[in-house]
Amino acid sequence: MGDTFRKSMAWLHTWSGVVMGSVLFAIFWMGTLSVFDQEFDRWMQPGTRVVAPTIISLDKAIKPVVAALTDEAVQIGISLPNDRISHLRITYRDASGNRGTLGVDPTTQLLIPDQGSLSGTGFFFPFHFSLQVKWFSIGYWLVGLAGMAMLALLVSGVIIHKKIFVDFFLFRPRKQLQRATLDLHNLTGVLGLPFHFLITLSGLIIFIQVYFPNAYEGAYGQGKAAQAAMQLEATGRYKRARINQPAPLASLDAMLAEAERQWPGGKAQFVRVWHPGDAAGYVEVRRSVADEVTMNLDQLYFDAATGALLHRFEASPVITAQRFISGMHFVQFDHWGLRWLYFFAGLSGCIMTATGFLFWLASRRVSHAKKGLAGVRVVEALTVGSLTGILIATMAFLVVNRLLPLEARFAGQDRAALEVWAFYLVWLATFVHAVLRRADPATKPARRAWQEQCWVLALLAMLAVALNAVSTGDHLFATTMRADWQVAGVDLLLLLGASLAIWTARRIGRPSQLKG
Repeated sequence: MGDTFRKSMAWLHTWSGVVMGSVLFAIFWMGTLSVFDQEFDRWMQPGTRVVAPTIISLDKAIKPVVAALTDEAVQIGISLPNDRISHLRITYRDASGNRGTLGVDPTTQLLIPDQGSLSGTGFFFPFHFSLQVKWFSIGYWLVGLAGMAMLALLVSGVIIHKKIFVDFFLFRPRKQLQRATLDLHNLTGVLGLPFHFLITLSGLIIFIQVYFPNAYEGAYGQGKAAQAAMQLEATGRYKRARINQPAPLASLDAMLAEAERQWPGGKAQFVRVWHPGDAAGYVEVRRSVADEVTMNLDQLYFDAATGALLHRFEASPVITAQRFISGMHFVQFDHWGLRWLYFFAGLSGCIMTATGFLFWLASRRVSHAKKGLAGVRVVEALTVGSLTGILIATMAFLVVNRLLPLEARFAGQDRAALEVWAFYLVWLATFVHAVLRRADPATKPARRAWQEQCWVLALLAMLAVALNAVSTGDHLFATTMRADWQVAGVDLLLLLGASLAIWTARRIGRPSQLKG
């Protein structure tokens, strides 16, 4: 019975990985990049590479912008600078639902031109939980399915490895490819097991309302009124209608000072002006999440005309627990040590997924060839595009970002859209290349596809660093001298990635490493 159960778990482990491995790798890769999404923003949006002063006056920097937008905007949001963002980010929405974004240098109070890029927070971050597929929320559902597959992989992986902790201490990189690949798969699986389980489970919990959209009906009943009541109790949104009577905006600085008095030790991270210019306007102030794991929902609402406190909200214990889980997953708190730990743990998930694919290919290549099966050939092409392909597409995304001028448009698409198109077209091209370059599975692995894509990956990574230096003047020496570690860090990671890609390409070229 024990052997039968273990065989069943082995079957589940194998086919969950083969079927969902490509999606899992994409999620882990983009999730890993999202740990430093705001650093990628600074790299990809050179206009935001400003220095934030110690004290910022919103009355000086923001009120003129609010006044200019009053006639068209129904709400204006302001994200305040922090240790990772040095400029003021303004988002606004008009009555038709159209949105716009602006940047403000907090030192000079000058507007920062639109940088024309989704960058890290607009592309990498949403990709890792939605795959950027918004049609009928299919992306969320695919990620949820991949999350369930990941939990099955983790549990079945523990069950089928009889000597899991012994395997942890066995890594033989000089052995044949199949043996070395399995050792690395076991090592990253055991080492990252707590993180992989936590990050997967928390991701599923965070989007519980997507997967169970009517779960609230048991407590609140059915209908829009019940849904609105649930949202009000969960998120505390205060609302009041405009009365179409003009009124000036009171001091935002005074409101922030009162907010900090209401939150001892806490600071504001986001301010939103509702109904700007209207006598019934109000100002929403949200508390920073930088000083705690929990992504708190603490909010204060002030009368926009008088500055009087209208409403205060603190989440219930149940919602606070959910926000704590969200904080563990999204790691928005300020702790650079843990941020790097998340980054490397995310990379271990990428390695674990990749080595699982490679082991499956190595163990079945010869037998499939003898039987005349095309499974290995299909999975190998899929694997090349899924692994090195998405890495190449990411590098192309960065390269195109540095090549296109701010005003670039083509076929009705703006600059940000062109960057995204470049990502997907290059990614598609890597799959085509993998199919065209695959070798005869009866004789040897498809080395050429792997090797050539590794060389392309290295070239694009180095090209991105060079283009950043040429287009902005922010070469590594300049950024390190002024301690701009966000821009310098991205450059260093790109150069490190290029070095690893070159090493991998050279290693793949050794026939002795491809036996077994």
